[in-house]
Amino acid sequence: MSMKKKLGLGIATAALGISLVGGGTFAYFSDTAETNGTFAAGTLDLNANPTTIIDVENLKPGDWMNRSFTLGNGGSLDISKVLLETSYEVIDAEGGDNAGEDFGEHIRVNFLWNEDKAVLGPWSPDNVVYYTTLAELQSMSPDAVANEIFVPFFEERGGLQSGDSDELHVQFEFVESGGDQNVFQGDSLELQWNFTGYQGEGERR
Repeated sequence: MSMKKKLGLGIATAALGISLVGGGTFAYFSDTAETNGTFAAGTLDLNANPTTIIDVENLKPGDWMNRSFTLGNGGSLDISKVLLETSYEVIDAEGGDNAGEDFGEHIRVNFLWNEDKAVLGPWSPDNVVYYTTLAELQSMSPDAVANEIFVPFFEERGGLQSGDSDELHVQFEFVESGGDQNVFQGDSLELQWNFTGYQGEGERR
């Protein structure tokens, strides 16, 4: 074998050796692990029972009506507050404008208390702690399950926990003004109360 062929074969063998050594340098054991996650949003499910809180006829000034209703949380998340929105429509028996008088200004809402948060015993019509007219209530958004609306002494703070419910007592009164209220004879008022429940603040989970 010529010197040139021997030299070429030697170089090729050396290159192969270097290649094998280099490849061995990067050989290592390996393994894999997999993780996954799930994000499931909770639910708010505010319900009222009964849905018709009051339905009365033949009212006269001075009449009052006591009613009860329940707000419940059927969702999986706690409700931190329940805001009350009020709207109504007056239907004038004569088709007029009641001489500029608003029937809603003569219907007063006497909030008694939230029975499930009160600690003062059975509720009574004498225990009126907050009142306003329907007309004034239209511009307000009170929290129906908070302690500041009813009485200040509660075992339970505001809000509705998941699966919980609060029984609320309210008194409606056709206020006797002491003046001429004949413009309201035959009139009717259709009231709508919308309760909106809101979640609490986010928290570390």
